[in-house]
Amino acid sequence: MRVNEFVPNIKVFDNFGKNFVNGNEKTENTEKVSFSEVLKDKLDGVNAKQVKSDNSTQSFIKGEEIDIHNVMLNAEEAKMSMELAVQVRNKLVEAYQELSRMQL
Repeated sequence: MRVNEFVPNIKVFDNFGKNFVNGNEKTENTEKVSFSEVLKDKLDGVNAKQVKSDNSTQSFIKGEEIDIHNVMLNAEEAKMSMELAVQVRNKLVEAYQELSRMQL
């Protein structure tokens, strides 16, 4: 095993750096979206996954023809989305507390 197999070619990094130094990145056409809009959109996505999981679980319990594999996948996806949302919330609260402790 050679270490160089895992190290990318330096030319990749050279081209990447030139784009940012020269300002070739297009920012004029980007739409401005507020943090609250992004947060609301992502929380709506978490809610949709929870509802989908609940619906598929209820369908399975009622005896409708639904694959247990899909029920479990929906449940795990909803669980992971909720855990991520909780971790993001914890980080936001932690950042707010850190800012409130700062001496101005």
